[in-house]
Amino acid sequence: MPAHPASSAPPVPQTTARVHEPRREDCPWCGSGRLRNRLRTGDLRQYRPGGFTVDACRDCGHTFQNPRLTLEGLALYHRTARGAPRDPASDGLLALHGSPRRHRSAARAMLRCGEPESWLDIGTGHARFPATARQFFPYTAFDGLDPTPRVVRARTADLVEEAHVGRLTDPRIAGPLRARYDVVSMLHHLEGTPDPRAELRAALSVLRPGGHLLIETLSPRSVFAALLGRWWLPYDQPRHLHLLPPQNVRAELESAGCAILTLDHRPVHVPHDLAGATSLALSHALPAPDTPWRAIPPLPVQRHARTALLRAGMPLVAVAALADHLIAPVARRTRFANTYRVIARKAP
Repeated sequence: MPAHPASSAPPVPQTTARVHEPRREDCPWCGSGRLRNRLRTGDLRQYRPGGFTVDACRDCGHTFQNPRLTLEGLALYHRTARGAPRDPASDGLLALHGSPRRHRSAARAMLRCGEPESWLDIGTGHARFPATARQFFPYTAFDGLDPTPRVVRARTADLVEEAHVGRLTDPRIAGPLRARYDVVSMLHHLEGTPDPRAELRAALSVLRPGGHLLIETLSPRSVFAALLGRWWLPYDQPRHLHLLPPQNVRAELESAGCAILTLDHRPVHVPHDLAGATSLALSHALPAPDTPWRAIPPLPVQRHARTALLRAGMPLVAVAALADHLIAPVARRTRFANTYRVIARKAP
């Protein structure tokens, strides 16, 4: 494979000043100065340049990237680069969070709340969740909000009725939507936002009195996070900025006057921890892949060796995936669970 032309490479940050905020010495959730380091890592999935640190608060358990990426930096690391390497195994495992089966589970969990008139899905992407939820709520008007134009394409495909591009924390978006929706959903959205508390408050602001908020997000309390360290796939640095313990989300919503109807990890645990760690570790034990930001591309023998060894290692990932599924019935009922769901009702 020839070297990549300079024009195809994304801008590579020369310093951290542009893409990182200043390092915090206190917890962004509770303000405590009692922080501990959980891991230091690079971009294990996409091999982009840069190093990242994840800290945790000893008092409230909030886990966060520190220093945190700026919005510009977050966009840089989310941007698709031509010629960038992909890890099909880890990408496929992460995609399990948004599988049709899990979307059906989330929609089914809302049946107890009745048929809503209007529903806003935040971080909707291609609006796959509204498309699934419509099977259970055929008379509900679904709208979508996403930071990217994907939601506009979803509206063109009639998957949502209204498309909003941006963040709900922007008053220009939240203002016209105030108290408009019966349900607001945030599925694996909070972990990628710069300020999850502001996102929660904004979500409540667009709910009608008595409306329902549906959240699914990752749990930093998972034992797998401690056992697997930087190889725990849900850390997904640098794209995940915050991991919120369930007790923090509960306390925040209750302080806003909400009643917690559901806080459960059993139906939403994703059995991919061991397979994800195996896939990431295998990928990084082999010769580094070709990337648009490498000054010197690997030799052909290195590329061929990497491809052959990755294929040879796939049975290891398959065995780890089998182990994930075998222990899932126990994991989902214990501290090994990696995801939780919250359904809250806003005060009438």
